[in-house]
Amino acid sequence: METIKEFFGSLLLKELIKGMALTGRYFFARKITIQYPEEKTPMSPRFRGLHALRRYPNGEERCIACKLCEAVCPALAITIESEKRADGTRRTTRYDIDLTKCIYCGFCEESCPVDSIVETSMLEYHGEKRGDLYYTKDMLLAIGDRYEKDIAAAREADARYR
Repeated sequence: METIKEFFGSLLLKELIKGMALTGRYFFARKITIQYPEEKTPMSPRFRGLHALRRYPNGEERCIACKLCEAVCPALAITIESEKRADGTRRTTRYDIDLTKCIYCGFCEESCPVDSIVETSMLEYHGEKRGDLYYTKDMLLAIGDRYEKDIAAAREADARYR
């Protein structure tokens, strides 16, 4: 009896009619598509985007070459080299992030004792070749300089919620 029911169900294209009914229901429903470059969807305050290196207000870079971010990075995307300066402090000579390896976990940001490396809320960046997403120290500092006001405001807002 069951096989006869299945035969007539397939003969009458029951599944196809169910699928077309579902398609028809969504065809006449309100559309939720946005026009991306002109319209933007709301972004979570916890979003992690492009990395940046910050400076102190006097212009000196914050990174003290403790290499905690390099050690904690699960993807091994960060490479740091450092040297001692004349006054005995350490500063980075090389700070590179390979964004093709990065998994945007935020561990580098959390481990930094001086709040030097941050992940901005910038999401509109791309690379046409693999090398385009390899960010050097100078590139990261330039991003930090460009977005410092936004980064500082986000840090201040985040501190209020803690």
